[in-house]
Amino acid sequence: MRLWVCIALLSTVLCASADRPRIVQGVIRAGQFVRDAAGGSWDMLRAYRDMREANYRGADKYFHARGNYDAARRGPGGAWAARVIRWHFLLPHSDARENWQSSVSGRGAEDTRLDQEANAWGRSGGDPNRYRPRGLPSKY
Repeated sequence: MRLWVCIALLSTVLCASADRPRIVQGVIRAGQFVRDAAGGSWDMLRAYRDMREANYRGADKYFHARGNYDAARRGPGGAWAARVIRWHFLLPHSDARENWQSSVSGRGAEDTRLDQEANAWGRSGGDPNRYRPRGLPSKY
C-alpha cells in the first residue's frame, strides 16, 4: 500500500512540475537572465584584469574579444552584460576619451573603432584568437 501511495505522490509532483504557470516560467527565465548577466559581468572583469596583468603590447583587442565571447556564450543575459559594460571604466566613451587616447597613444578614434570591432566579433561568437598577438603567454 505504501508503495502505491509513494508512486501516486511522485506522479503528482512530476506532473505538477511539468505544467508550471506562466508567471513561474517568467520568474525562472528572469532568474536565468540575471544569473547569466552576473556571470557575463564576471567574464568581462576577468578579461579586463588579465589584460592589465599581461600588460602586453597589442593584446588589448584579444582581451576585448575574449571577454565579450565568454560573456555572450552564457546566454542572453551574458550578451546583454557584454553590450552594456564599458571597457574603459575611468573615462566614458566620448570625445574626451578619444582626445585623451589620441594624445597618449596617437591612435584615438581608429583604436576605439578597432576595440568596438573586437567587441562585436567576440559577442557574435567569433574566435577571440583572431586578435591574439604572437608571443602572448599561454596563460591568457
